Parts: sequence; C-alpha cells; structure tokens
Amino acid sequence: MTIRIQKLRENAKLPAYQSPMAAGADLCAAIDAPLTLFPMDRALVPTGIAAQPDSDDCVLVIAARSGLAVKKGVTLSNGIGIVDADYRGEIGVGLVNLGKDAVTIEPGERIAQLLVMPVLRAQFTEADTLDETERGAGGFGHTGTK
Repeated sequence: MTIRIQKLRENAKLPAYQSPMAAGADLCAAIDAPLTLFPMDRALVPTGIAAQPDSDDCVLVIAARSGLAVKKGVTLSNGIGIVDADYRGEIGVGLVNLGKDAVTIEPGERIAQLLVMPVLRAQFTEADTLDETERGAGGFGHTGTK
C-alpha cells in the first residue's frame, strides 16, 4: 500500500512509524508556535499534509496517542477521525484536554496516530424482522450481567 503525501506547510512532517511493527504512523503538529490547551479546551491542530491512498478500498483512521491521553489527558475530540480515500484537503486533528492541567502542544510534536484500514461497503436493505438471538435487544452492559 502506498499513500502519497503532499506537504502543505513548510514545517509539515511525513507520518512515521516509530517501530518496525507499529500499526499507526505518528502525525505531527504543523503549528508555528506552541498551542496551550486548558482543561476542556478543544482545538483543530493542522498536520500540514494531505494524503492520497493508492486504493479506493481503504480509509485513513486517526487515533489518539496513548502517551498524550494517559499521561496528559489529551485525546481526540471526536473519539476517532476518518479520512476518506477521496479527501484531498489538509488533515487536521481535533484534540481535547480532558485533564486537570493545561497542556502545551509544541510545533512538530507527535499528536495522533494514522492507521490505514480496509473498507468494506455494505448493501443496506430494509427488513420487517430480524433473526432472534440469545441477547435480543439487551443494551449496554447486558452481556456482562451473567
């Protein structure tokens, strides 16, 4: 799989894997000055790159960096980011500070991970009924009550 990356800002960095078996490539903040996120602040942080996968059957998924999330309380504001194969604009990372202290993001700092995932497209058809299962319509936490 090849992903063509276009740098849109001078300080942009290509996504990079940090170990030979890493699933996610790090995305870096393409900002000109430090950005401070106070508790519950949100920001859309530019990466300075646009991407073009060589296949229409994949999606780029943006995930939080565990170090930022666990150590500093900074995670993705939307939980997970999706970059469709036909999107050609700058990739931005929505961050939120869920911690108790202000956190400063430095220019070039690793802020998220980029994963390449296959996409399966389903056909959705309307049905009058669905097959019965043991769980049925049991909601959140239903399977852990036994």
